[in-house]
Amino acid sequence: MAVVKCDNVSVIYKTGDFKAIGLKEFVIRHITGNYTVKEFYADKNVTFELEKGDMLGIIGTNGAGKSTILKAITGIMKPAEGQVKTKGRIAAFLELASGFDPEMTIKENTYLRGAMLGYTKKYIDDRYEDIIKFAELEKFENYTFKQLSSGMKSRLAFAIASQCQPEIIILDEVLSVGDGAFRKKSKEKMLEILESDVTGILVSHSVSQVRELCNKILWLDHGNQIAFTDEKDLYLDAYEEFLETKVLPKNKQDIIDMACSYGIKMQAKLEAESNKEAARLQSILEEGEKSSAISAAVNILKKNCPEALNKKYLKEIGQ
Repeated sequence: MAVVKCDNVSVIYKTGDFKAIGLKEFVIRHITGNYTVKEFYADKNVTFELEKGDMLGIIGTNGAGKSTILKAITGIMKPAEGQVKTKGRIAAFLELASGFDPEMTIKENTYLRGAMLGYTKKYIDDRYEDIIKFAELEKFENYTFKQLSSGMKSRLAFAIASQCQPEIIILDEVLSVGDGAFRKKSKEKMLEILESDVTGILVSHSVSQVRELCNKILWLDHGNQIAFTDEKDLYLDAYEEFLETKVLPKNKQDIIDMACSYGIKMQAKLEAESNKEAARLQSILEEGEKSSAISAAVNILKKNCPEALNKKYLKEIGQ
């Protein structure tokens, strides 16, 4: 049985005059019919299924409908059409820094946020020290939330949310919070959670991150589903090509052609970088002192062609 199932899910946003007028004016305009309402599909007919242990990467440019479909899955938004079915407890890492009281301390907010996520006081009691240590906020426990930097706020939110033990985990750009060291730590924590055989959904603008973590891909563009597939590398290569050309595929052959084009470009780029490095090394060998030139040449051969080295000679020159 599918752990997450979206069946022709559509989410509609409404805009119009009623957004900018008061209730009285809205009633009068409604009676007279003197107002306009516009509807547009943030997501249209999105369909996919995930089994236990799947990790889905949702890709698409800004405005594609990625975050909207996550809100539909978590129940924050109700689809206008279609159905969403989930099986198990969901941990949603969406807008991490929301839901905190700016006037309360870090400690008070930790318990508040924990309660909002469904944790008991005892559960937080047992994990409070680990949360603060993971967030690297040991010296700031008595600070109010509004006194924290944006990075500190995100670290605290991530540390609290990562204490859950879900069946389904949803991540919306959360692996990019904090500085480089914390991003590495948060990524390791997510991998630890994912290894417990949960089902995951990741939204990320980092294609390399999706390549590394996901086994299935959902590609959205302006609310439309371009593809849902387990041919991860093929479709991610095609998506990388789309990011350069802005031309969407119309069929599977287009996907293959786009992926091939991207592969050719990447190979040419690698060859150019290799040639540039070779020219740099040649310059070192030709212009450097004899000892440094020999050392550089030996190091290159060790890395790329160790079988060409004379071990006796290496011993003689101390290599």
